[in-house]
Amino acid sequence: MNPQSYRHCLYQTEGALLTLTLNRPEVLNAMHPQAHHELADAFDRYAADPQLRVCIVTGAGERAFCVGTDLKALAASGDHTKPSTGFAGITHRFDLWKPIIAAVNGLCLGGGLEIVAACDLAVAAEHAEFGLPEPRVGLAALGGGLLQRLPRQIPMKDAMALVLTGSRIDAQEARRIGLLNDVVPAPMLMECARALAGEILACAPLAVQASKQVMLQSLAHANLAATMHEDYPLAQRMLASEDAKEGPRAFAEKRSPRWIGQ
Repeated sequence: MNPQSYRHCLYQTEGALLTLTLNRPEVLNAMHPQAHHELADAFDRYAADPQLRVCIVTGAGERAFCVGTDLKALAASGDHTKPSTGFAGITHRFDLWKPIIAAVNGLCLGGGLEIVAACDLAVAAEHAEFGLPEPRVGLAALGGGLLQRLPRQIPMKDAMALVLTGSRIDAQEARRIGLLNDVVPAPMLMECARALAGEILACAPLAVQASKQVMLQSLAHANLAATMHEDYPLAQRMLASEDAKEGPRAFAEKRSPRWIGQ
């Protein structure tokens, strides 16, 4: 599979930035097995490409980011297949240390919220709405680890309200409880996401990846002291890199650093 053959997502690169667009606007970017596998392949490519350093994930059209599983396709086929890396190829991916930014351009329900929770940063258009409707159709949000992630990302009472009621919240409320980094008018959404990506791209790539690895892996330890002595391979790689020398040198010489990612 190559990006030119993707039917359900768009893979667009510009320098070190990758933009992945869920491309099923006719069904509000709902996901079915083929879409899951295309996105899994796309994230594999992002992880493996040394030229790519930041990824923005968004949805096609103005109505929806992603409304979860395509229930009509599921009813017709009975096919629940997902890649080993989970919903949209991201929710069960625990070794991708490059940052991912969600740009939420509309409805973000069920699996859509699973995607956002699996991203590192998130911005949304003012008209975006968020919710977990699964309990209202007799189900629970079990598929992508959201029930495990939410209590680690937002206050427990807010997490419980989302999970137990099936109610929707608007973008400002999502920002208040910590699901989002920013809320902007819809025409400014991608500009905001790209500006955030630009701030990351100004940093040394190995430092960014090491920082993400340390933060996420340390969450596996209940004991804070144990996290201080954990082995973080990307941190060791960063400290031994040429970029670790270039940063202080550029500072001393009063110039912008030239990162090489090595």
